[in-house]
Amino acid sequence: MRRRPVVVTGIGLLSSLGVGVEAHLAALEAHAEPRLETERFAPYPVHPAPPIEWDSQIPKKADQRQMEAWQRLGVYAAGLALDQAGLKDDHALKATTQVIVASGGGERDYAVDGQILTGLRGAAEPGAFLNERLMNDLRPTLFLAQLSNLLAGNISIVHGVTGASRTFMGEEACGIDALRIAQARVAAGQADIMLVGGSFNAERPDSLLIFAMGGCLWTQPFRPVFERPEAGGGFVLGSGAAFLVVEAQEHAEARGAPACAELLPVGAARTRREPGDVRASLERLWGDAAPGPEAAILSGATGLAQPTREERDALEALAPGQPVIALGDLVGHTLETVAPLAAALGAGMIGSRHRSEVVATVVGHRRGEGLVRLVAPR
Repeated sequence: MRRRPVVVTGIGLLSSLGVGVEAHLAALEAHAEPRLETERFAPYPVHPAPPIEWDSQIPKKADQRQMEAWQRLGVYAAGLALDQAGLKDDHALKATTQVIVASGGGERDYAVDGQILTGLRGAAEPGAFLNERLMNDLRPTLFLAQLSNLLAGNISIVHGVTGASRTFMGEEACGIDALRIAQARVAAGQADIMLVGGSFNAERPDSLLIFAMGGCLWTQPFRPVFERPEAGGGFVLGSGAAFLVVEAQEHAEARGAPACAELLPVGAARTRREPGDVRASLERLWGDAAPGPEAAILSGATGLAQPTREERDALEALAPGQPVIALGDLVGHTLETVAPLAAALGAGMIGSRHRSEVVATVVGHRRGEGLVRLVAPR
């Protein structure tokens, strides 16, 4: 079966570094210091979302109000990608554009959570009390807002992208698979054009609580990701969103859409995480992708001790002497969005002629490894 070249024609990117690819490339060139919020959730720092003019991509205030923060971030980034790809006003093409979203769970109503937890202490029948409160206290709109596939739904509502959609969950691994499947479907001729990406809101007490309980969060003064294993390890969560329009090269050429980069087949694996597993997994993925010796390297390393140490050792062996840009140093750890964000930044680096090839590694904090390779369009 003929495999069609798959190109990136639209990039939507936002993080603590700013909005748009240009802001991120400027930060890279200037070796900008990371933007951190250290007081609001102390002792846990976060990379906060940048100031955003929501009206430019989500014009209706009612739409803005009904979305949780992670949905607004994602819908905004999707709009940026559609703009660059020249799809915003092409209603016929948007009707056939398929969507794949990498997403976590929805956000919480903290006031209701607090009332329920307080009431449970004195409830004669805790199970019955919990069921009653959940049925009566949660607004239907809030309950629906917690469904992960509502990001794809809101992209459809706000931007009119009405092709088939899929939503993947599974932390870092779902972002890898979203890219992998989008690329594979377009390459195989199962779709001509797709919108793929994800979003993450780090400024959530419930997320911080979950990862703090798991011993995952970094609480010491800021230190680069690859230096953290020797100090106990940990990651700093970051708010962000990234979406890409990917399409068959022949389809892009036929409609006159310039390509930023070619997206090659995405590698994915899921090791058991015994000692040495991460390094062996990355070596296999690297061998399959066969990056060139001058490829720029983006790493989605978390900063957790064991996987980060093994990824560092693998990259030193696979690309000796080559500098590695750790996304966690720049924008924090964006969980489901790591792979789409790396791909978006890599495509932007190639599209701006900063590089001719970029390879990105993604190693999940518990499971999932991936490798994304982008090259200059043919």
